[in-house]
Amino acid sequence: MLPKHGRFEFSPINERPDYSWPENKRLAICIVTNLEVYAYRKGTGWDPAKTGEPQNQRNFSWREYGNRVGIWRIFEIFDDLNLPAAHNVNSLLYDEHSKILDYIRKRGDEIIAHGRTNAERQGDLWERDEKRLIEEVTETIEKYEGKKPKGWMGPAASESNVTPDLLKEAGYKYLLDWPADDQPFVLKTRSGPLLSIPYPAELNDSASIIHRHDNAHDFTQMIIDQFNEMINQSKKQPLVMTISLHAFVMGQPFRIGLLRKALKHCINHPESNLIWWTTPGQIYDHCLTLPPNTIPGFIE
Repeated sequence: MLPKHGRFEFSPINERPDYSWPENKRLAICIVTNLEVYAYRKGTGWDPAKTGEPQNQRNFSWREYGNRVGIWRIFEIFDDLNLPAAHNVNSLLYDEHSKILDYIRKRGDEIIAHGRTNAERQGDLWERDEKRLIEEVTETIEKYEGKKPKGWMGPAASESNVTPDLLKEAGYKYLLDWPADDQPFVLKTRSGPLLSIPYPAELNDSASIIHRHDNAHDFTQMIIDQFNEMINQSKKQPLVMTISLHAFVMGQPFRIGLLRKALKHCINHPESNLIWWTTPGQIYDHCLTLPPNTIPGFIE
């Protein structure tokens, strides 16, 4: 028999109950950045030129560009267009780049736990060690933000077989590691339901530009095409469109203007009244207000 995960049941999207987002909006759009720190010449991490290249000063510096320059250009776009955002944050960012967190706090954006560093993968850990890692990340964010994060995104979406169980037991409300749907759905854990909120394997600048070798025009056209289709589909069923950004990728000057253009396309669309610009945490909060089992299995 094939190995099975046992986390959720098959559910065709066209057979589910209908509902709406706040104020009868139909398409929830989340912009989520990934703010990461890396070990120097050790561990894991992408390279700008070659898949599987050893860690060196070049790829370290390329990724660091995102923290020194790229994210600030992206913040400028969010501010100019008055858009909310959420941020997948490595907890070591608080030690290495606290000014970024200061600005996120000033904007009132959501912080999503994103492991300690993208130089490690939690899926490689024993359960006891992974539990300790999750506790450390959670405690760090709570220390600086005054509250625990609601959501988790594993570094490189890495998970062990017990990650959802450990996250539920640590108090997490939702997870972004399972790109299986355009609506929130329930993951079963040994301690109760955990909400999976859509996060893209496709509409993700890292996957598109680094791995599939698309260019910036390709990626931003993907945003436009995804939006055009989903704004129409959302009239039949509420949908979530999440855009994943890495500051060292889309924060490059020759790409940043195209990102601005794509977001303006969405904002200025004739049916923009159907859009809820939001964050994964706000989606979770709204799901709590729905009648039980509107999202099958979601009872909190």
